[in-house]
Amino acid sequence: MAELKQKDSHAMGLHEEQLVGRTQQIFFSAEEEEGFTYPGAFEVDFDRSTAFDAANMEIKDINLRIRQLMSEGYGDITVQNPGAKHSLGVGILNRLKLTFDGSLGYFGVGLIDGPNVRITGRVGWSCAENMMAGTVVVEKNAGSTFGAALRGGDLVCKGDVGSRTGIDQKGGTIIVGGRTGAFSGFMMQRGRMIILGDAGINLGDSMYDGTIYVAGKIAGLGVDAVEGEMTELDTRWLQSKLTLYGLESPNGVANMTKIVAGKQLWNYDNLEPTEKKLVL
Repeated sequence: MAELKQKDSHAMGLHEEQLVGRTQQIFFSAEEEEGFTYPGAFEVDFDRSTAFDAANMEIKDINLRIRQLMSEGYGDITVQNPGAKHSLGVGILNRLKLTFDGSLGYFGVGLIDGPNVRITGRVGWSCAENMMAGTVVVEKNAGSTFGAALRGGDLVCKGDVGSRTGIDQKGGTIIVGGRTGAFSGFMMQRGRMIILGDAGINLGDSMYDGTIYVAGKIAGLGVDAVEGEMTELDTRWLQSKLTLYGLESPNGVANMTKIVAGKQLWNYDNLEPTEKKLVL
């Protein structure tokens, strides 16, 4: 399969700046090394691996143990028996291979920037909230608000997820291997969402920008969400992205439905009262 080229990403709109007077683009210089890492980030070796049993540990102690192991140079850490505890693996601003051998509770791996995380079980509400970069792969199911306010990276759930997936999404990619619930993509601002199963009601409600691809049935679209035209660039990008995680669309990526913003809400305050009623 042909590789995506830089001009292709421009043609897909990945570099468009729609917000007049502001920007979310950050440019780095190769000479400015401090721009690529956070102050206090640890130097880790991905060839050094370790594991510890978290069954009888408190949440704070588990997170501190992960940080301690990073400070010792371990780049491959496995947390055994996490026991569906809440707020595990949060705030990691470091390159790291992190595996949770079990399930997580609410707010797992939120506020991260850089690690590659694998969760062998399920996750609760708000997994990877405000994620900046890296990858998170959940092998089973996920709760509601999966990837809330996601800003970058790839967030993957190979099973089903709850409602409000990708609410207020600002970038990155969310992939759902099964079904997603109501109001997925609500107030979506940027980024892309791939749903390989069915989608619940009010999909993409009040979305400002971004793209949602659905392989299954859509129970209903939300306000200002409309069907877009699938292009060759869409199918190539979808195939490339799904291949990374060993996933595929049931009926082929070319037969997926593309949902985009109708953009009637962009100038909502300037509409006449009768026009506002039509939009809502």
